[in-house]
Amino acid sequence: MRIPVLFVTFALVLTSGVYASGARESDASTITLYSGRGESLVQPLVERFEEETGIRVQVRYGGTAELAVLLQEEGARSPADVFWGQDGGALGALSRADLLADLPEDILAGIPQIYRNSTGNWVATSGRARVLAFDPRSIPENDLPTSVFDLTAEKYRGNVAWAPTNGSFQAFVTAMRVVHGDETTSRWIRDMLANDVQIYRNNTSIVEAIAAGEVAMGITNNYYLLRFLAADPAYPVRQTFFEANDTGNLVNVAGAGVLKTSTNPDGALQFIRFLLSSVAQQYFTTEIFEYPVVDTVEMNPQLVRYDQLLDITPEVDLDTLEDLEATLSLLRSAGAL
Repeated sequence: MRIPVLFVTFALVLTSGVYASGARESDASTITLYSGRGESLVQPLVERFEEETGIRVQVRYGGTAELAVLLQEEGARSPADVFWGQDGGALGALSRADLLADLPEDILAGIPQIYRNSTGNWVATSGRARVLAFDPRSIPENDLPTSVFDLTAEKYRGNVAWAPTNGSFQAFVTAMRVVHGDETTSRWIRDMLANDVQIYRNNTSIVEAIAAGEVAMGITNNYYLLRFLAADPAYPVRQTFFEANDTGNLVNVAGAGVLKTSTNPDGALQFIRFLLSSVAQQYFTTEIFEYPVVDTVEMNPQLVRYDQLLDITPEVDLDTLEDLEATLSLLRSAGAL
């Protein structure tokens, strides 16, 4: 049974600003944050945290994978107290490298299993779901595929878009490898290519291509279309989930953990608690169109209900998404990269 994503006009307001990264001050009034999340997102929350706690946050921005590699290279010399990553795979890599401290139970309590790792040393701060975006002008909803594996059907030839160089797509392929194995995943990729899948550079380009009538559908993350609809409620694209538990419905997460080498673990834990607070969680769902990881805030009406999301999400250990190199190798050998 397909559960459609609901659409309601909603204003997107982001606070802008710049936070320069800088040298670490080793005292209880400062923490150093390595952030794989963008400045435009992080800035408003950092400011609010500083106002509420009096703790200064030194931020080093960069790509999530880049910062995860840097932390492994720095080891015990790292000035970082907190790592805030864009996906579970990078956090899983740091967990496997034994760089993250165990989180206290009060942080983990009440967080669904899909939003925490099995060892309890990082926790999700928000979620984003993979969806199927489509053009209702060219394909009726009752003719859409019910599984991501159905996209290889002849009737969809040349009418499906993907972005194989995109990190969220690669995390999805990693999840497919975990759930279905490398052989099945490789065969799906080859079948997609044989079915003339259309290649785009990123998720935004996919949504734009659907609106322009270049393709009928594409696999993407849930919030890209919602941003277009916030600016234009008549934007001619809609989106939906596949059937319940299909790998195509993967919910990936942004998440945070405290470094074992932190010199201010108390301040670091305060920051993570703040990211899970109602203030921050409401911001994620209202302004960024992501899913909160707690059910105590008002869900953005453009997103499916919290309980529905949990029902349709495939069960994937988020730590297992860290095996990106094997995924890239598989994509290359199958001809997708």
